[in-house]
Amino acid sequence: MPSFSGWLRACDDDALVALLAARPDLASPSPATLASLAARATSRASLERALAGLDALVLQVLESVVVLDDAPPTPDDVARAVGAGAADTPTVAEAVGTAVRLALLHPDEDGRLHAAPGLADVLGPHVAGLAPADPASDAAVPADPSAVLSDAPAGAAQVLDALTWGPPVGRVPPAGSPGAQAVRTLVDQGLLVRPDAEHVVLPRTLALRLRDGRTHRAPATAPAPAAPVRPAATVAAESTAAAERTVRQVRRLLQSWEDAPPAVLRAGGLGVRDLRRTAQTLEVDEPHAAWLVELAAAAGLLADDGEERPTFVPTVDADVWAAGDVPRRWALLARAWLVSPRTPWQVGTRDEKGGVRAALDPETARPWVPRLRRAVLDVLAAGAQPGAAPDADAVLEVLAWRTPRAVPPRGAVQALVAEAERLGVTGAGALSRAGRALLDAPDDAGRDDAVAAALAADLPAPVDEILLQGDLTGVVPGRPGDALEELLETAAQVESRGGAVTVRFTPASVLAALDGGLGADALLDRLAAVARGGVPQPLEYLVRDVARRHGRVRAGAASAYVRADDPALLAGLPDDPRLAGLGLRLLAPTVLVAQAGPAEVLDALRRHGLAPVAEDGHGVVVPTGTAPRRVRGRAATRARRRVQDGTVREAAAGTRAVAVVRALRDAEQRAVRDVERRATHDAGARGTDGTGPARGAAPTPARPRRSGRSDGAPPPDGPGAGGGTREPADALVLLREAASSRTDVWVEMVGPDGRPTRRLLRPLRVEGGRLRALDPRREAELTVAVHRIAGVHAAGPADAGP
Repeated sequence: MPSFSGWLRACDDDALVALLAARPDLASPSPATLASLAARATSRASLERALAGLDALVLQVLESVVVLDDAPPTPDDVARAVGAGAADTPTVAEAVGTAVRLALLHPDEDGRLHAAPGLADVLGPHVAGLAPADPASDAAVPADPSAVLSDAPAGAAQVLDALTWGPPVGRVPPAGSPGAQAVRTLVDQGLLVRPDAEHVVLPRTLALRLRDGRTHRAPATAPAPAAPVRPAATVAAESTAAAERTVRQVRRLLQSWEDAPPAVLRAGGLGVRDLRRTAQTLEVDEPHAAWLVELAAAAGLLADDGEERPTFVPTVDADVWAAGDVPRRWALLARAWLVSPRTPWQVGTRDEKGGVRAALDPETARPWVPRLRRAVLDVLAAGAQPGAAPDADAVLEVLAWRTPRAVPPRGAVQALVAEAERLGVTGAGALSRAGRALLDAPDDAGRDDAVAAALAADLPAPVDEILLQGDLTGVVPGRPGDALEELLETAAQVESRGGAVTVRFTPASVLAALDGGLGADALLDRLAAVARGGVPQPLEYLVRDVARRHGRVRAGAASAYVRADDPALLAGLPDDPRLAGLGLRLLAPTVLVAQAGPAEVLDALRRHGLAPVAEDGHGVVVPTGTAPRRVRGRAATRARRRVQDGTVREAAAGTRAVAVVRALRDAEQRAVRDVERRATHDAGARGTDGTGPARGAAPTPARPRRSGRSDGAPPPDGPGAGGGTREPADALVLLREAASSRTDVWVEMVGPDGRPTRRLLRPLRVEGGRLRALDPRREAELTVAVHRIAGVHAAGPADAGP
């Protein structure tokens, strides 16, 4: 059997770079030597990680090679083993190439395939639905099972049929039942093995005969679930309507939180009451409101203000975002959604401790969500026909084939499909043009431009006029433009949206426009500029009537007040230039209000020669002092930084792989030079004929005797030792290769007392920092910590155990 580490050393630089790029865990941290790389590539953690990203066909190829390990198969043998026909053979060959590129399989000089050491253990005990290899039970299988079945009781053939394609373990029927006699006969004839009183196992050799030498019924080709096909016009209309609706809802969310910022919970999330209030403002349900809040925060439009009593407020970027057009605003939201690790569908559910998960809770971030979100869109983009609209179950079926060892949760897939529809990435269930641009655009500054252009191509042309009617309603025959949309949001209430927008003017809506700074004449002029047919008289009367009542009562804000019983103490303070920075204004002879805060007012009045005291809202005097300083947590910032660092590391994987391979080659060349240098030194010490020291050379000191037991083993340099190593990484690889090939090795161990021991062992498994091995001479099994192993050497033919 060829050595895995030897094959890895024989790979060219391009193959090693491709391996490190496909399995980035092998390069982090950078391995010191190729032996370290081989040890890491055959570790259980790395193999599990590699298997988690393989599709079902590549897994079938790996299982076939592991099952046929006694007679290593060629790629053609593997194709026959998985049941591939002539049409499927190229696909199976491609799967074999993928497994070799990932160093899960390696070919020998004859082109036969071998599994990486440790792969069989990671695949599990029942590889391809077959029982583990057992020489005793396999040897007991009759040469002609059909002859045995011809004389077996009724039901024996059905028992074998049920176990043939796995799982190979069955439960023994109760005594006296119809199948009990059949199972007993199969066990007596060697067709079944009974490991305990309750179970029977179908031997691997017999199962392969019953399968006609195949490991699988048929190759696991990619599923093509039936999905309805939507017309392109329908997809465009649905996606653009959803995109425009989402942009409008996020803008309304920012406006509402600017006016009344919600408080930040102690754990960092949004309270249930604030979420319910936000849902009512946006006229959506609470899960939809939670998704909008998470989307705005992911896009950097909302953030914790970091005050002593923190609240969620719009950011400076929100003003820049609001100034853009609909396509550009949507592009920013869509890009943030694609890379966000947030799980808004978990809002309202309970965590492991029984608490309710809140929106914007830092603990609801999952690093695998961006990969799953992109995988879902990849499935939608890979549809057999443009406009294909598979449902969530069909998407999950494809994802389960792509990564059968890491199938995503059904609830997460359903939620992401719904989010894509809600955002406008899909329309009527099919991937939209803007969604495809979002998926295909590179990670650079041009992403937003390409995505915005794709959405703009599908958006209907904006309408800049409205039909005003005498019943105080108006109709916009299409999608209102940005200026008209802003005017309607300011002065009217939207009653319905669709192919047209219907609005109604009410006293409350007109009052809101006047509160926003518009006068009656200015509002009527703006309405007349966009109204087809002019402004109806009832609407003009409504605006004038509301304007007459507007502003009769006024309210303002003050940060502090100053009062005194003697008006003379306050006289002249508002006009004093030394107090001009306080913004003092006289409301009554004994009351002043200030724009500055209470602490600043108290300090300024003390410097002015007065002796003020602070009081609360009920007029009770309170002591003054320095408020304790508060520092808000940085958990959310750290989480975002980890996600950004992971994206940067993934983008730089190719460059890092090239540098690692160059360092490995340099280390390999240094090791070769060291070996040559030691060989030259040893040759000089022994002399040219190898029988004694060279002329003038110093005598070689005698080898000290070992203080530990050797069980009659030859010394490490003896003829039976063969090739070996004392390097820890090389030792791990040799142990895993020996466990895979079921061969014996000499293992040098250090006991608890510090004394060395050398024993001939047959490794069974290397896992979790421990070696489990069989001592063939003592017929005993032992477990050794890897850090106690000082060296491993291959055993020669004369050393083989029984």
